[in-house]
Amino acid sequence: MKKMAIIFSAFAIGSLASCNGSNSSKETKTDSTSTNSNVAAADTTSNHFIPDKKNFETTIDGKKTDLYVLKNHNGMEAAFTNYGGRIVSLVVPDKNGKMTDVVVGFNSVEGYQKSTEPYYGGTIGRYGNRIAKGKFTLDGKQYQLSINNGVNTLHGGKKGFQDVVWDANKLNDSTIQFTYLSKDGEEGFPGNLNVKVTYSLTGDNSLKCEYEATTDKTTVVNLTNHAYFNLNGEGSGTILNHTVQIYADKYNPIDSGWIPLGPIAAVKGTPFDFTTPTTIGARINDDNQQLKNGKGYDHNFVLNGTKFDGLNHAATVTGDKSGIVMNIYTQEPGLQFYSGNFMASKNTFGDGSKDVYRTAFAMETQHFPDSPNEPSYPSTVLKPGQVYKTFSLYNFSTVK
Repeated sequence: MKKMAIIFSAFAIGSLASCNGSNSSKETKTDSTSTNSNVAAADTTSNHFIPDKKNFETTIDGKKTDLYVLKNHNGMEAAFTNYGGRIVSLVVPDKNGKMTDVVVGFNSVEGYQKSTEPYYGGTIGRYGNRIAKGKFTLDGKQYQLSINNGVNTLHGGKKGFQDVVWDANKLNDSTIQFTYLSKDGEEGFPGNLNVKVTYSLTGDNSLKCEYEATTDKTTVVNLTNHAYFNLNGEGSGTILNHTVQIYADKYNPIDSGWIPLGPIAAVKGTPFDFTTPTTIGARINDDNQQLKNGKGYDHNFVLNGTKFDGLNHAATVTGDKSGIVMNIYTQEPGLQFYSGNFMASKNTFGDGSKDVYRTAFAMETQHFPDSPNEPSYPSTVLKPGQVYKTFSLYNFSTVK
């Protein structure tokens, strides 16, 4: 595995240490020259993957939307829109140096607005994943959230962070910062939550995702991004032959509503054992109740603390055709692996292909689902005076 050029710095989280997977932080060099020979030889003509900026220039809820393009010196590019703080495109070289868009998405704001799947590429909040029956209690007071997933709350409610227009500030060629004020009572959550999310491309071909938030009232927070990946490229077909390794010895079994069911369980001897590289499709159709409950893989994996430069090494995914390798590193304690089980050819991506069943997957770094109702899980509580701060890296290289 290729060593990443990362510069460390420390930040203080104070009494919020329990709200993050790690108290250590590091700053990653952005927009520097890579030593990866595959990257150096890459065909950098990737502009055809970036949608027309005009397709993202409109007004939603009285705020203007736009498209922002980031680049590094290796030819890696990424496009974002402030509608939902979304990743629209992420272009990296494959094993032959051919530029490949590994994030599926749409070529207009309208495409995201009309999609039957609302989460493509979106920044997720105020609480990523599910909260049982949309209820939790803080400081003796019970809160009722909006219900949008059966009897439960998913990804922040009926209008989560993926459906709002963020304020955008492009800091430099390789960094975009989104900010949003989630007002007290929005979707039922307490407290005015000031959120800042910074996405940057680094010199070693990583996408760095930094999340920060403060509140004026005790609340719960679990921020992540919901990019849908196909490492062979958008429109390239099934992801079932991608190879996955997840650095987790345990996972959260779920009930039929995707709420954690009983204690955390060992992956050994189950279809959820990705401790060694295994294709996504190898066991996805096994006669297993958890696979039936999730309609495939749609579970939180409890990271086992395997470290890489101070971060939890969450997963390694390899595209079978492209040879593109994605390593995920995070301060978070969990990783939600979703195998595209509800993709149903109802939406048309930017390249003209349909979102066919299991042609993309998501890997969301996060705290555990329903943590506000499970005291044994790492806490997601944020109090006034504390700072929620966490980051994750999605690093791209190619097979040797």
